[in-house]
Amino acid sequence: MLDSLITSKTRLRLLVKFFINAANRGHMRGLAEEFNESTNAIRKELNNLSEAGYLEKEAQQNRVTYRANIRHPLFGSLQDIVHKYLGLDRIVETVLKRMGDVEQVVITGDYAEGRDSGVVEVTVVGPSLNADYLAQLAPKMEGVIGRKVVFTLSDKKIDNGLVLYER
Repeated sequence: MLDSLITSKTRLRLLVKFFINAANRGHMRGLAEEFNESTNAIRKELNNLSEAGYLEKEAQQNRVTYRANIRHPLFGSLQDIVHKYLGLDRIVETVLKRMGDVEQVVITGDYAEGRDSGVVEVTVVGPSLNADYLAQLAPKMEGVIGRKVVFTLSDKKIDNGLVLYER
């Protein structure tokens, strides 16, 4: 869906990297290695996104670090679009429907760090959760969002990762 609107695969990957989680940061060479792209392609897209105000630059020693500009008027909208593109909104909605007493839904692993690896790791936190429902839900969610989904249950709140829901 979003890839038909944004035709540059590099730009789309950068948007996912920085807007899935506002805490994500990156520098040109590291992003080029992570995406297996040329530094030229990464530089061009970072410059375009920075000039448009979507990304902030910060000089640190001899490298420039980039991150999402959370003060940009479209930050929230872009973050929502990225979450919908990845199907994260559907995961939360479906989990909350029948899981029981959910306290927290957290994305961990690659997606929390902004890497679209194809495997979404979701930790659901709460006291008495319906594990049978989760076992049935994973394959259904994979069909809906087009990515492999791995659910984990926990009874303790998670401090690291991308918190999608918290009560």
